[in-house]
Amino acid sequence: MANIGYLQVVRHCNHFCGFCSNPTSPYEHTLETMKVLVDDLVGRGYFGVVLTGGEPTLHPQLPDIARYASEQGLHVRMITNGWKLGDRSFARALGEAGLSIAHVSIYSVRTAIEHKLRGIEGTLERAFASLEAAHEAGIEINVNCVINKLNADHLDENVRVIVERAPWVRHFVWNNLDPSMGRAEVNQAELTPRLGDFELSLHRALAFLEKSGRTYRVERVPLCYMTDFSHASTETRKIVKGEERVVHFLDDKQTVRQTDWEHVYAEGCTSCSLRSICGGLFDRGNAYDPGELAPVFVPLEPIVRRVMTDGEDPAITPSNFDYAAWQRAHEARRAFPRRSRDADLPPQVERGDGPAVGLVTEESLKRFGAKRRAEAKLAERLGVTQEKGTLEPSVTPRRES
Repeated sequence: MANIGYLQVVRHCNHFCGFCSNPTSPYEHTLETMKVLVDDLVGRGYFGVVLTGGEPTLHPQLPDIARYASEQGLHVRMITNGWKLGDRSFARALGEAGLSIAHVSIYSVRTAIEHKLRGIEGTLERAFASLEAAHEAGIEINVNCVINKLNADHLDENVRVIVERAPWVRHFVWNNLDPSMGRAEVNQAELTPRLGDFELSLHRALAFLEKSGRTYRVERVPLCYMTDFSHASTETRKIVKGEERVVHFLDDKQTVRQTDWEHVYAEGCTSCSLRSICGGLFDRGNAYDPGELAPVFVPLEPIVRRVMTDGEDPAITPSNFDYAAWQRAHEARRAFPRRSRDADLPPQVERGDGPAVGLVTEESLKRFGAKRRAEAKLAERLGVTQEKGTLEPSVTPRRES
């Protein structure tokens, strides 16, 4: 297995997206607190780490943590809005530090929509500049997109424009909006799409990429809405391969571990031929309609074979795949009883056994309060509802630097 862990480097951002699921918190990282978490992933035998946030490029020691993770043998990736990565010297520093892949988020190639989703102007051209700068620095580029109500009808247009302007981009990732956390939870009506809103444009986008020889992944979309491309579902791939994921959250959740990829299903799902490899409907926020789900009746084996013989996957040895052996292992995993979960965590994840994540200090609490107040004014100006929480921090210092 090629398990990849997530490390939240910061929890603040220079954009203000209405669907942000990981907004500002009073926790902060030093280089030393991040090294401890890298060591934790190495100790778990993980293949790689994704540096994320907030906006990770805002941490002044990001190149240092990328270098440390790379030196420990991890494959280093980063998810970014691209605002700072467009600085060629900064991109070069990250490339030299060992960053292998930058996942740059672009939500819409329609400037007005991108502006509305980001909360500030000029983000689209800055993102394209980051694609160029990272490419010149030898960093592989993936483009990420959160599917939402405002871009649901033109996902294929996004792909075509990006490929035309940056033909070196060979991989795209879509994440259907998570309506359960942060700002996304309180802006559901404005931003949460129906599954049917994006079904056709997503299909057109994936068909275009398949024809052009590019690769792609889709997260939080049930297989009945991407049946022709089931092999690209993030949840399906993890179910098929039996993978897990650890996330070191820079908030009160701390470390969580996920081995269960099943979410919400409708009654008709029981007759679906893909039920055992489908993650179902990702709906922790009760924003989607399970009535949109419907069973499909296509062969399971070709999908499993495509996942398990993917030569670009570091966990795969294509010539050694035995479908009958996979079936036995898959059935054994499904028969294994689910572990009890913490009441304050979603049912698919469990409290991890990792080290403490980040620091809460008197100074970080002051900065958190100031950010919350500034974001409240920005939210009012943009007509966006701020995430739940008080303007003044109510937590007390838990760990001092």
